[in-house]
Amino acid sequence: MRPFPSLLATVMAVVAVLPTQAAEYVVNQKGKSFSQRKLVVQAGDTVRFVNDDPFNHNVFSLSDAKSFDLGSYGQGLAKTVVMDKPGAVEVECAVHPDMRLDIEVKK
Repeated sequence: MRPFPSLLATVMAVVAVLPTQAAEYVVNQKGKSFSQRKLVVQAGDTVRFVNDDPFNHNVFSLSDAKSFDLGSYGQGLAKTVVMDKPGAVEVECAVHPDMRLDIEVKK
């Protein structure tokens, strides 16, 4: 009988308790639309909204899972949002009401 656990068992135990690295997703705004219509992310991931249009956008959500308003920002600028809890997030632009993006945040 060995008095200490094997090295592999120890490494596996440490890996199991380490937090996972959050990801960043980029959503561009071009031609009065989002670069994607649907996005699936994990809780804790960041979504970066980049304005590639020559005019302002105002990205927001009133969803229960994540409510935010990034304010008005112009071409070449970006703003980020951390999706911190699971659920459905409906994203829109206050300036261009036809711009819509659905984000599913998984646990």
